[in-house]
Amino acid sequence: MTSSTLAQWLHRLEGLHPTQVDLGLERVAAVARALDLLPLPCPVVTVAGTNGKGSTVAVLEALALAAGRRVGAFTSPHLQRFNERIRVDGAEAADADIVQAFAAIDAARGETSLTYFEFSALAALCVFRRHAADLVVLEVGLGGRLDAVNIVDADVAVITAIALDHQDWLGSTREQIALEKAGILRPERAAVIADPEPPASLRGRVAQLGASPALYLGEDFGVAVGEGRWRGWLQQDGERRDIGPLADGPLLPANVCGALQAAALLGCAADDTALAGVLQGVRLPGRRQALQRDGLDYVVDVAHNPAAVDKLLEYLNATSCAGKTIAVFSAMEDKDLEGMVAAAAGSFHAWFLGDQPDVARAARAADIARLLHAAGEERVSLSRNLRQALARARSVAAPGDRLVVFGSFYTVGALLPRLERAGAPHEALS
Repeated sequence: MTSSTLAQWLHRLEGLHPTQVDLGLERVAAVARALDLLPLPCPVVTVAGTNGKGSTVAVLEALALAAGRRVGAFTSPHLQRFNERIRVDGAEAADADIVQAFAAIDAARGETSLTYFEFSALAALCVFRRHAADLVVLEVGLGGRLDAVNIVDADVAVITAIALDHQDWLGSTREQIALEKAGILRPERAAVIADPEPPASLRGRVAQLGASPALYLGEDFGVAVGEGRWRGWLQQDGERRDIGPLADGPLLPANVCGALQAAALLGCAADDTALAGVLQGVRLPGRRQALQRDGLDYVVDVAHNPAAVDKLLEYLNATSCAGKTIAVFSAMEDKDLEGMVAAAAGSFHAWFLGDQPDVARAARAADIARLLHAAGEERVSLSRNLRQALARARSVAAPGDRLVVFGSFYTVGALLPRLERAGAPHEALS
């Protein structure tokens, strides 16, 4: 079969490998060598962690672009378009570039089977080479040690907050999961640890490997938050640099500060005058994204584990709402649904749930409803799909109310385009 369009390629890739996740570096590294992709001819930053990876990549990318670097950034998953995963100079890769990369990978792999994510990661490296990126930022998809992006040696490894997620793959404790994340570290290469309470296993691995310099949030760099603003400090050119005060925004200060510290190590730190403008220009859809439509406030967030839900609730509690706060929620069945419900119970006036029949991994709305009822929630509405759930939530909301759309990337990806449509009539959301 010959695939000519990006849509045809993506459809084909979904069925090429027997499993969606197949951790290990041997197959993808062999194909990378066949394509002569390694080593990369420019500095590389790899970002791992449970929550905050996307925010860290976005801030670091913006800082490097402002410093005049030609940045290649790879992230996952995407919300609306596959092209979001691969960016050069701040712009999504063109279909033609990705298709060309897929074709080259397919020709080079021979009988080697690759997952959808592995094809994606290799395609990003092909695109970055084609466009002569002089700095590459890679987001780990799952874990770190055995994730496909770890075929690339990072000059700076950033590890964000670590929480319980993907336990079937990574381990059942933070200590175990931290060791998987630590797989992106390299001897005598920089490590930026942006977890405020790093597990002992992570500290031990950093020391054992001899990652250097090793900089820890709260010790070598950090943030102080209060009254809608925050200050930070970094290690830059061997000295402490104080930054701020900066206005609170949708991105967590700890993630922003981790990106700032990585940028400082790369010589891409903005001066005080430029920094606020750079940060103000960072837009990361689906991360505590605020919208207003027809007199209603919306917050959209890809909070899909208990730790992320806790951070979302902190944000909601810190921002004003004149009326009721209403949830529109869905998540994957392999996530800690009980933990997410326990974290959010009592925080919303009502819950609106919908099925996602086109997403095989999605939890059934009825199953989530049972967990909510068990947690004492009484106002729970079930719909046949997320669009209907959103429409029903809107129908009971009054001006001044706030609708919080959260859960998986699939959830946000399905509803965000409807909310972003400027001036969208009420009927268009039903």
